[in-house]
Amino acid sequence: MITIPELTGSEERKLYIYTPDQEGPFPVLYMFDGQNLFEDEEASFGKSWGLLSFLQEYEVPLMVVGAECNHHAEDDPFGRLSEYSPFSFSDPHFGDITGRGEITMNWYVNTLKPYIDDNYPALPDRAHTFIGGSSMGGLMTLYALCAYNKVYSRGAALSPSLNFCPEEVQALIRKTRFPRSTVLYMDCGEKEMPYEASRRNYADICSLLIRKKVLLESRIVPSGVHNEASWEKQVPFFMDVLFYHLKGFY
Repeated sequence: MITIPELTGSEERKLYIYTPDQEGPFPVLYMFDGQNLFEDEEASFGKSWGLLSFLQEYEVPLMVVGAECNHHAEDDPFGRLSEYSPFSFSDPHFGDITGRGEITMNWYVNTLKPYIDDNYPALPDRAHTFIGGSSMGGLMTLYALCAYNKVYSRGAALSPSLNFCPEEVQALIRKTRFPRSTVLYMDCGEKEMPYEASRRNYADICSLLIRKKVLLESRIVPSGVHNEASWEKQVPFFMDVLFYHLKGFY
């Protein structure tokens, strides 16, 4: 169990860590919503990404580390949406949300990563440090690649929640100086884009990333929806991108 004092004081939450059976050291993929990653029994809605089965079946030489999310009500201005949003925003359904994503990422970078580097067979350098998540975790992945690019070189943003604060996201991408080695997998389900505005926003952000010379792999997932069962099917795609031309692992 861990605590994140900067966010929820002494309230405990789980930290999920997968370490391969092979001899390390290994690249590390840091993820959000750790409870949803490995096993259905732990997942918030009874369905996980199935990462444990995938990693073991294919003997992937990768550590995966994910902290449990804040389970306070999603419309709580200091709940999960707050922790996983880099920006404050107002939404007709969720109300006014205070963005505390920067605090979350500071904890990931300055507390969680040093702990993993010191206690596990992790490759600590930027080239072997990845970030990933879905929905609000996908938004945080994009934020981390921009604001903490000196730490994370590659990311996987599945169904990122880009519509809450699109102007802020685009402004952040515009001002970021990405190294040529920055790699991003980003997707969105076909059924997640019912409106022209959401399709245009996704396309605009992809276009910005390409113009900034991010090595972007973008997919519109056929019949894809916004849930863990759909994201599980994308695991082989983003894993291939994270490892593509990674020296010593490809």
